[in-house]
Amino acid sequence: MNTVVAQLQRQFQDYIVSLYQQGFLDNQFSELRKLQDEGTPDFVAEVVSLFFDDCAKLINNMSTSLERPENVDFKQVDSGVHQLKGSSSSVGARRVKNVCISFKECCDVQNREGCLRCLQQVDYEYKMLKTKLQDLFNLEQQILQAGGTIPQVDINETDTLLNFANVQG
Repeated sequence: MNTVVAQLQRQFQDYIVSLYQQGFLDNQFSELRKLQDEGTPDFVAEVVSLFFDDCAKLINNMSTSLERPENVDFKQVDSGVHQLKGSSSSVGARRVKNVCISFKECCDVQNREGCLRCLQQVDYEYKMLKTKLQDLFNLEQQILQAGGTIPQVDINETDTLLNFANVQG
């Protein structure tokens, strides 16, 4: 195997492990990757792209709903949070999902300031994840263009690394 491909594959493995260790992704992302095959080589990228499009729309709608302090429709905001939490869970976007949990609590008690903070945090986390996954997909493309195959990263190995990090930290 050519050394460039081997280096790119190692870089890919290290990068994806780091995304799990930093809490950006969870096991659901691994499950999503298992659905991708030669017949659907862009499956994960397409699903994630739809997720990011939905995120942008939901965040924009919730922002509009929270703009008017005297007339916030918390049920509408809560509905958006619920959708965002569900879609982030389905793609394995752990940090986005976790912010949605706090966001929902703020909606439940009609805490507009808390909702605005959570909205800002959700927007930040989604943009961070989008950048990181774009980097991951670019790395995949580099591997394929160099004639290599995308390595499968065993999530159990990652779980072990996460558990080790938690014990050490």
